[in-house]
Amino acid sequence: MDRFEFKVALAEQGQRLDKFLLEKLVRLKPEISRSRIKLLMEQGQVSSILDDKIVKYCSLKIKSGDKFAVIIPEVKESKITPQNIDFEIVFEDQDMLVINKPAGLTTHPGNGKFDQTLVNALLFKVGDRLSGINGVMRPGIVHRLDKDTSGLMVVAKSDLAHKNLAAQIENRTLKRHYLALCYGLPKPLKGKIENNMERCHKNRLKMVVVRSGGKKAITNYEVQKTYFNGLLSLVECKLDTGRTHQIRVAMNEIGHPLVGDQLYGNKRRYLGELSEDLQKKINKFPRQFLHSYKISFLHPLSNTEMNFEIDLTNDLRDLLSLFR
Repeated sequence: MDRFEFKVALAEQGQRLDKFLLEKLVRLKPEISRSRIKLLMEQGQVSSILDDKIVKYCSLKIKSGDKFAVIIPEVKESKITPQNIDFEIVFEDQDMLVINKPAGLTTHPGNGKFDQTLVNALLFKVGDRLSGINGVMRPGIVHRLDKDTSGLMVVAKSDLAHKNLAAQIENRTLKRHYLALCYGLPKPLKGKIENNMERCHKNRLKMVVVRSGGKKAITNYEVQKTYFNGLLSLVECKLDTGRTHQIRVAMNEIGHPLVGDQLYGNKRRYLGELSEDLQKKINKFPRQFLHSYKISFLHPLSNTEMNFEIDLTNDLRDLLSLFR
């Protein structure tokens, strides 16, 4: 366990506490990140020495003369069991991986589920060579995909790589492109959906759009192809932010929910003069039609430009083949 104490100088007055702590700690521990500080605060590891109280508010405005203590616990051995779960490694080096996550695989343990996740699979394939910034429950996880969303993800092996990749997500130099099949024809055919999202108070599994509060969500979309005179549309979505269920909520918000999405906007729209069999197959598709097909970023250590693209999964291709 490491313990650090910092005093606020007059020139530092008015800063956010998390920014202040980041500037101090990064000199001592270069691998530290803002998300790691947030996690430490949530765990009660940051305290005000003058008040002898735990501080959990990242946005707290600090004052000259304030003193804060930060405890960084020793890394605990993960109790998550490595499991031999099949997934594709698209790229790997000593710093990171790019993987192709299959649909149906939860990204990391949580909500009482501790096995059959991507983290279990990663521990089996690469052992303990994963970053620890997000704690023992989420080793290596820089960003996530929903359980039933398939496609490309970046995984960090070292804390330095994790910190760099997380920063690229925050400053939007890490680009994520998705293909989604939605009901109807979005208009305009190319646009930007901006809103604020937070977790639903009535159903904690869902995210909702709110007028105030929440977190900013920005989704860019462009229609790639239409089917049956606009009854269905294949849309490319590019994320400027990375909120939970972002694309699913954004498309539903503009009246074009994703085919197969059982949580948001499962409206089972009338699909014209299609056969009953085809209508049934579309309405009963067992997962949201959403695939992370392209990702680009700068290598976290060498700064080399990295670009990866992957085909649609068999189930998504099979559904589209019915429309020909």
